[in-house]
Amino acid sequence: MKKGIRLQVRKDLDPHQQFTFIKLKGSLISRGYTDIIHILDQDEDFHVNAFDTSPELRNEVLQYIATFINSENLLETVSMK
Repeated sequence: MKKGIRLQVRKDLDPHQQFTFIKLKGSLISRGYTDIIHILDQDEDFHVNAFDTSPELRNEVLQYIATFINSENLLETVSMK
């Protein structure tokens, strides 16, 4: 059974933030955490990026995302839902 992970992302990213978030999504795919990331429109201010991962990897993925968000100063831009 797959487990879903959702990231809430601000729509008004500057170019550096956009590049950094794309880097996060690429690393999630290249590390084998997921095959595809779905982008949904939440409201005027946010998108939701959602993907499935295996239950065995879920905690590792959540830790990786939290570390990445913190180290790249995306705390005001990206949050896990």
